[in-house]
Amino acid sequence: MSGENTFPLESIVYPICPNQYACGTIIAGEPDFQPGQLLGTDPCACAEVTRRPKWPKRGKSDREIQDDELKKFISRIHSFLQNQDLGSETIDCLQRLLLIVSATKYRRKLDSKFVELLQTVLYLPKSSEQVQTLCAAILRETSPYSDLSLSWDKIQDTRLLSLVFPIMLAQGSKMEDIEAVGQHVVKILEGRLPEGPNARHLLPLLSKVISLAPASLNEDQINLLSKRMVDWLRYASVQQGVPQTSGGFFNPRARQPGPIAEVDGTVATDFFTVLSVGQYYTEDQWLNMQTFSILRKWLLCYGSDGANSPNSDDKSEVDGSIVSMVSVTSSSSRLLPPKERLREKAFEYCQRLIEQCNRRALKKADAELQKACLVEAITIMDIICRQDSSYVYRSLSCLKNLHSRISGDLSYARVLLPIAQFFLNHSETAAVDSEAVYKHLFTKVPAQLFHSPMLAYEFIQFCRHNLPLFAESVSIFHQNTPNIFKFLAWNSPALVAEYMDILPALLGPDTALEIFHLLLDLPCLAAALDVQLRSPQTPLSERTPLDPSSKPTTCQEALRHPEYRGLFQYLLRAELGPGEPGRLAPARQLLGSVATSPRVVQCAESVPVLLQLFFGVVAKFADGSLASKLVLAMLERSDQLYEVPGFKTEVYRVMSSQLPVLCKLHPSLVVELSKPLLEFSGTVTNIQNKEDIFTHVVWAIGEYASVLHDKRCTAEQINKFFEVLEAMLFEITQLRPSATVPKYSPRIIAVLMTALAKLASRSQDLIPRVSLFLSKLRTFVQSPAVVATYNADDAEAILTRATELMNLLKMPSVAQFVLTPSAEVSSPRFHRDTHTSLPLAMKTTSRLLEGGEGRGAGSVPG
Repeated sequence: MSGENTFPLESIVYPICPNQYACGTIIAGEPDFQPGQLLGTDPCACAEVTRRPKWPKRGKSDREIQDDELKKFISRIHSFLQNQDLGSETIDCLQRLLLIVSATKYRRKLDSKFVELLQTVLYLPKSSEQVQTLCAAILRETSPYSDLSLSWDKIQDTRLLSLVFPIMLAQGSKMEDIEAVGQHVVKILEGRLPEGPNARHLLPLLSKVISLAPASLNEDQINLLSKRMVDWLRYASVQQGVPQTSGGFFNPRARQPGPIAEVDGTVATDFFTVLSVGQYYTEDQWLNMQTFSILRKWLLCYGSDGANSPNSDDKSEVDGSIVSMVSVTSSSSRLLPPKERLREKAFEYCQRLIEQCNRRALKKADAELQKACLVEAITIMDIICRQDSSYVYRSLSCLKNLHSRISGDLSYARVLLPIAQFFLNHSETAAVDSEAVYKHLFTKVPAQLFHSPMLAYEFIQFCRHNLPLFAESVSIFHQNTPNIFKFLAWNSPALVAEYMDILPALLGPDTALEIFHLLLDLPCLAAALDVQLRSPQTPLSERTPLDPSSKPTTCQEALRHPEYRGLFQYLLRAELGPGEPGRLAPARQLLGSVATSPRVVQCAESVPVLLQLFFGVVAKFADGSLASKLVLAMLERSDQLYEVPGFKTEVYRVMSSQLPVLCKLHPSLVVELSKPLLEFSGTVTNIQNKEDIFTHVVWAIGEYASVLHDKRCTAEQINKFFEVLEAMLFEITQLRPSATVPKYSPRIIAVLMTALAKLASRSQDLIPRVSLFLSKLRTFVQSPAVVATYNADDAEAILTRATELMNLLKMPSVAQFVLTPSAEVSSPRFHRDTHTSLPLAMKTTSRLLEGGEGRGAGSVPG
């Protein structure tokens, strides 16, 4: 997998306007503009678009404005535009209209005459750049219109074309029109570029076209533009630009432009790059920065054809220093084909950027831009190395040194991702051990920067796109599963979809059980991370010592308390390892005050979805031993869950739905786990607190406690199950002297009755006990206390099931056939009862014995 899935620099580097309404507008260099400014702070016509205007003031939000009120407002703007009054009041109105039409998910349609007027003002030569940008943004936001004709081919102004093109896309233009725009832009780039800042609008347009229609350029055009990009990248002026003067007279006192500087303030001695500093920029310098912004996309689209020459494999074996010396000579470089020469110059550009990033920036904005440029430069080098393996050796030492320099600085964490991507793609080719790179990435970064949303997203995307490589060679990925889960715990639910892809790759016979506990403890982990982040980072020597004999009063104290420190260390561990999740109960209690925080609640909401996926994946490879461990863990953890509102109910629902699946795959685990199953099913409080799980445990005992599924299931074992379930049924159906009867679900009573009948059919000495018990249920159901507790339908359901089972048990051989069918009979089973799994034959037998409708049928209905 490649690193092209990280964010492209064209969304970061300052030449391209960041505002969503800018339509690719290029920033015009203002006198106070400084290189290294991040997007969103650059001065351009679009900067006013996204700022809420002061006029007109209203008491309601923009999305609440009704259609009649909007029509009045539009009529006011209509009169301004019709009179070509394009002053500040008109601009304020257009800004407000843009906010109104974009502030609702329902598309606001504008009157056709007003749309036509907006288009006229957009094309009007006297319209200011700000007015044109606003008109274009409104048209784009409200498109498509059936009667809107843009006539882009008649537009000569490249800036206007850059505003019209996004409207074309919103209109749903045909691919032919998009390709035609691309050909128009290429034709301009092939010739003499327009004077002034108009050339700056071409490359963003080209970037959009090749994203939508990469096949629109032919081979000759690709080669010609590759040559142009080489010139823009490598041969931009190293002198600063001159400011645009308002007057037309030559001013001899005007200061002549000085040389370009580096980010540390020294004079640049090498070629111009996006990190070069100047007060003003020439047009070729703007093109240099824009070319770097689209370089990754260009190489991915057009760089691979013919990338590997017939001797590329032999060339990769040549010593890196020799290849480097031969490559960098200008004479040999000029003899290369256009694509290969572009790769060569792009590689030199990236090396120059890495060298510039070693310098200490004077401004914070420049320091941030250095990190963004490192990400982009390393990603481009990775692409180049995949297209031509001879560059691998020239990259390794550079990236190793870079990793050693930045690995101790957390502010460079994002840069570690493309470095790791590079080594994932090329370490095998270069026979380099990159284990230290992966270990640092997976061990240090999630543990210390789990709270960074951007890094969390990029880190998980990195893992997601490299799952095949991780499965083959990187064991650290699986070993650091607890660390990877920290991003999910802190950033739920934003990352749930990504973890749905990652979780199956983490699961295996050796990791499934611990990951099960990790998922259940995910909300507790979120709470612990919150406490850790809010705890003061006081040096160990300056901390006030805690009394080990005293109980901690706050979560922060518990984190440092000698008695509980080990629990939190296990909860916050970085790697998989042996441990007892049951001993975390004190930590869950101490973190109780954080259980209702929004972050913890959101984290808890993501657990059921991941648990469902977990069981679906594990069921495909789980053997009997693992299935037995999981069922046992389910029973144990049902009492050991973090007290988050609604969390237990959802977890119980998932557990109960997966218990029958595991039992069906491995029926013998009912006998193997007889002791914990008996203990669980013999506890009355489990009915009240864990009804779903209890119901399915009883069902599993009744369904699989049979010699057909396990030869070890003796009559003695069946009797043990029977006695426990009989005691439970007696407990919940006995009539008490008290006026009120505890209400248990009819489903519970029905499942217990059915399970007892199934067990009795396999050990027929128990049939009289069951029949006697079932006969007494009529008295239970008809008692005044029960009648007051259960409605008529529930009471009828209990009585009907008891009667059917009693009738069935009157014929033991038939009962055994119906309640414990052999594999030949039960598969396929055309009738499925999701609650009790009783075949239709039970009801049929009951009707036959009672002389009902089935007596004259002559045969059992199918």
